[in-house]
Parts: sequence; C-alpha cells; structure tokens
Amino acid sequence: MIDASTFRLDGQLALVTGSSMGIGLALARGLAEAGAAVVLNARDDNRLQAAAAALRAAGHTVHALAFDVTQRPAVDAAIETIESSIGPIGILVNNAGMQRRNAFADYDPADWDALMRTNVDSLFHVGQAVARRMIPRGRGRIINVASVQSELGRPGIAPYAATKGAVKMLTKGMAIDLGPHGITVNGIGPGYFRTELNQKLVDDPQFSAWLVNRTPCRRWGEVEELAPAAVFLASDAARFINGHILYVDGGVTASL
Repeated sequence: MIDASTFRLDGQLALVTGSSMGIGLALARGLAEAGAAVVLNARDDNRLQAAAAALRAAGHTVHALAFDVTQRPAVDAAIETIESSIGPIGILVNNAGMQRRNAFADYDPADWDALMRTNVDSLFHVGQAVARRMIPRGRGRIINVASVQSELGRPGIAPYAATKGAVKMLTKGMAIDLGPHGITVNGIGPGYFRTELNQKLVDDPQFSAWLVNRTPCRRWGEVEELAPAAVFLASDAARFINGHILYVDGGVTASL
C-alpha cells in the first residue's frame, strides 16, 4: 500500500556533501522537509554554519561538519565522528563537485587533477567509508550527483564531462556490489540550474537564449526542483530502484 508515509524520511540521518550552497543545500533542505535529520558538509566552515543556521531556523534537525571530501584520512575521521556522535548514516548524497572550463588543448593539468579529486575521488572515498558501515546494518541509500554531461558534451568542458561520465558508471558499479547488502545506489543528473556557480552563464544573454531554446521546458531549472528526486530515491518508494540515473533537466537529454 502506498501512502504519504512511503515518501517520508522520518528517523533517517542523511549526509550531504558540498551542501553549504547551491544544489547541495537545496537537496539537504528537501531531505529535511521530508523528515530526515541532515549533516551538512563543506570546506568553508563559515558558509557551512550559515547554511545550518538557516535550516535550523526553519525547524529542521541539522548538524554541520567541515571536512575535505578529497582527503581519505579526513573522510574516515569525519564518518567515524558522525556515526559515533550523531547516529548511523542511512542516506548519503555525494554532491561535492566543481567545474573549470577551458578548451581541451589549453587545459591545465592541475585543473584536471583538481576536477578528478573533487568530482570522482571524493565520491569513492565518502561512498566507501559510508557503505562499509551500511553493510552490517543491511540497509542504506546512496545518491550520487551526476549531470547531463554524463551523457552530453559541450565545448570547453571535456574534463568535466569525463568526471561526470565516471560518476554515472561508478554509480552503476556501486549498485551492483552493494545491492546484495540491501543498499541502493542511484544518481541524479541535473540539467542547467540557476546556482551561484552558474551565475555567469545565467547572466550571459547569448548562452541563456541558447539554453532556453535547447530545453523543451524552455527555461532554466530552479534548485528546489531537484529536491523531490532526492527524497524519492532516498525513500521506501524507491526501494527496488538501483543503478539508475534520474535526469532532472527539463528534457535536455531527450532532445537533439
């Protein structure tokens, strides 16, 4: 039987990486509105504490823990702190990510390394540390934030597209290995959303016109429109969905 409680997350603890702003904060807010207690993460503690205060002011149960998701010792210490001091992580959202644009021939190898560490390595480190604790409990939900660039290319972002393609395939591989332990692993693939990181593109009339015409819904996405997808994949309603990438993109991936 399906009712409203099927989509509720009451009693669950969710860790959302890269959640002091933008998409990560919107996903954390959505999980909290569905009843989960949330742990926010970022490297900038001041911004992190401000985000936590805003969610607490709205009546949500929120914890904040600053650590670098690209550094395995920091990840292991943080996950141990959460599990021992706050509670068992039932939901993990691997959202931390970055973008650096340049033509392929001019791309700085240091930027390539930074992209790989942030967009791919962090997902492995945090996902593995959390999964090892979920396995004995026989239950868990892991949601990795992919992108429409997991499927599509654009000029100047070849390395970014490579990282998001890796996120897609790592999600599927994790789903295969962790599914027998009662853990589902899925992804959300955002299209183009109005965020702080995309503000230059939003403000570019030529790019915005191209995007609106390219998107069947004929507009930019708003970050709060991503939250229902995360709530769904984290809930019992999605208990038999595993290894899937849910694109929330206004139809971009459906259209040439």
